[in-house]
Amino acid sequence: MEMRAAIASLLMIKETCIVHVHTDSKYLQEGMTQYIHKWQENGWRNSNGQPVKNQDLWEALLEACRIHQVTWHWVQGHNGNVRNERADCLARMAIQKANRSV
Repeated sequence: MEMRAAIASLLMIKETCIVHVHTDSKYLQEGMTQYIHKWQENGWRNSNGQPVKNQDLWEALLEACRIHQVTWHWVQGHNGNVRNERADCLARMAIQKANRSV
């Protein structure tokens, strides 16, 4: 879900911007800062030769980043970071609201 949230957020920004994405997902942060270009070079295969999981989302994320200068920051989740705790609270409230409407 972190990947989908990052994609949706970036797509909402219509003008070219400097963007700082803060995430408690090492998968997302490391994927975008350390691995994605190597995955592309290797035909979307990881270091073990296996297909990269969520290739469609990684590609969508790259496209969403295309016009922006994006910096990815990892924050430890559930560790008192006020903004991270707020994001978690909002996500839980949205889930509860969605479940009530079903």
